Amino acid sequence: MTLLKLSPVLALCAASMMAADAPSAAKIYGSQLTGMEREFVPLVEAMPAEKFNFAPTAGAFKGVRTFSQQSKHVAFVMYQISAAILGEKNPSEGGKDENGPASVQSKEQVVKYVKDAFAYAHRAVASLTNENLLQEATNPFDPAAKSPRVGSVTILISHSFDHYGQMVEYARMNNIIPPASR
Repeated sequence: MTLLKLSPVLALCAASMMAADAPSAAKIYGSQLTGMEREFVPLVEAMPAEKFNFAPTAGAFKGVRTFSQQSKHVAFVMYQISAAILGEKNPSEGGKDENGPASVQSKEQVVKYVKDAFAYAHRAVASLTNENLLQEATNPFDPAAKSPRVGSVTILISHSFDHYGQMVEYARMNNIIPPASR
């Protein structure tokens, strides 16, 4: 009889402990963003400066972004999405076709721009809570519309990986083994 009386109390204590140990939205998405950063930044750093303007030309590659433009585009979109999550104005210039500021040209400038975008994205992801994840914020691609933060943070990660894959191919076309593959 005593065991049965303790059972609901133990169940409540266990549930309370499990809820306290449940990972937060910020921790889950922060971990994913860190994983992306650990692959993306070293790839940008590994491409030699003289290859930053490389874009494939053989096949159906007319008009594709260069390696530098890919890097800057990912960074710009990270700024755009992060600003929407935070409810702030995007601190970065978009440039032509969302390729970031035209003034960012050299490898060193591009690497800094990318690193700064990741820092801003980490700030945005750190603002996520289990409570606000499903709340609507400004749509990062249509300021007149709203979208849930969970959708925006998902695009933040997936969009970066889409371009990362393209950039890996650019590196390999230039005989550079991506750091994540070494």
